[in-house]
Amino acid sequence: MSEDETIQHGGRGQYKLEAWKASRALVKKIYLLTQSFPKEEMFGLTSQMRRAAVSIPSNIAEGAARAGNKEFAQFLNMARGSLSELETQLLIACDLAYIRSNDPVFDIVDHVSRLITGLHKTVRS
Repeated sequence: MSEDETIQHGGRGQYKLEAWKASRALVKKIYLLTQSFPKEEMFGLTSQMRRAAVSIPSNIAEGAARAGNKEFAQFLNMARGSLSELETQLLIACDLAYIRSNDPVFDIVDHVSRLITGLHKTVRS
């Protein structure tokens, strides 16, 4: 299924959210990026980064499925927390020379952060 393809599973609201779409693209980037990490990181940093990345769109989706905006906002906060966790892990990957500090993934993280923050402001108002 392509990422541009419209998903028809009961009309869940997250499928229309740019933050959800962009965070799914981030997951894909993280999986590709961590494939080049040393094998000894498979159950360490690689696994942690992948879990943190997957948690971002998962929390957006779970929040969108909730009944009210207050709950949605809480799940968006969790998504932001997972994004911050991932950003820290990316910086650690830089410290370990697994990636460069100017890797485009940092721009994607920044973009996703802005989208989640904007969505959070909309949900809270």
